[in-house]
Amino acid sequence: MNEVVINDNSFLRQFETKVNGHLAKIEYSSQERKVFLTKLVIPEEITTDGFREDFIKSVLHHIQEQNLRVVPTSPQIAGFLRKNRQYKEMLPVGIRI
Repeated sequence: MNEVVINDNSFLRQFETKVNGHLAKIEYSSQERKVFLTKLVIPEEITTDGFREDFIKSVLHHIQEQNLRVVPTSPQIAGFLRKNRQYKEMLPVGIRI
């Protein structure tokens, strides 16, 4: 995995990173020790192979370090969690993907 430097912009409620001057972001909302990942936005100018997966992994690691749970409401992030079962323990009790 290529580590992507993540900025948690709590004012705009998004995790973001810049690649070649373009902003990729994952919008979120927080509630009771849970982070709801609501929208993934990656500009089409970012064409690096595997960037989407590395970006999502970096955000998940950031959330994991804070001992929070993840609720993926974005279809792209839910699909990523389906394929990468090692993040299953980050889901709250009762949430299945």
